[in-house]
Amino acid sequence: MGLELVSFVLCPYVQRAAIVLREKNVPHEITYIDLADPPDWFDRISPFGKVPLLRVGDETLFESSIICEYLDEVHPPRLHPGDALERARHRAWAEFGASLLVDQYELVTARTEGRYRDKVDVLRGKLDRLEGELDPVGPYFSGAAFRLVDAAFAPFFMRHAILAWLRPELGELLHPRARTWSHNLLGRPSVEGSVVADFRPRYLEHFEDKGGWLFKQGG
Repeated sequence: MGLELVSFVLCPYVQRAAIVLREKNVPHEITYIDLADPPDWFDRISPFGKVPLLRVGDETLFESSIICEYLDEVHPPRLHPGDALERARHRAWAEFGASLLVDQYELVTARTEGRYRDKVDVLRGKLDRLEGELDPVGPYFSGAAFRLVDAAFAPFFMRHAILAWLRPELGELLHPRARTWSHNLLGRPSVEGSVVADFRPRYLEHFEDKGGWLFKQGG
């Protein structure tokens, strides 16, 4: 069955699925849509009106975590740990990564300095908590093997690197293990190739247009 990933070009949740597809070398097509003006067919197949969607033959899957789990079950190699308890731990921390993406979005769209500083504090607290969960040697979340949880965090780190370039104080939020993890993830071919070539300028332009305080101060 042919696979089609329905995407918005900047969506971090779509990127999770794109990374997994590339890690597994699964042939697929990507269809980009404008979420502000979606095609008629999109509302018919997207229960939440969101991306990603994965079309698998005549079926459509939604929600990035579900899509990634499906891909891991049907396409080798397995990216989840074999041990049930460790697998559950990875799933839990992948959800933590999803919460970081929400906080990051709220940070870049914060209209006032006070709101921006509040979101920086939230991210700082969560990244402080994350540091102790990371494998002390790395290079990935739980050691030498790249896992689904790594794919879940990579979109956050890619955007964090852009924002840290814009405002260096944000780079200081990463502790040593997370900084090394981020570096290794962003250098991985599946992560590099999971976004469009001009992702960085598109990302900056998109959020600058939203009028966030960060972009008024940056540069």
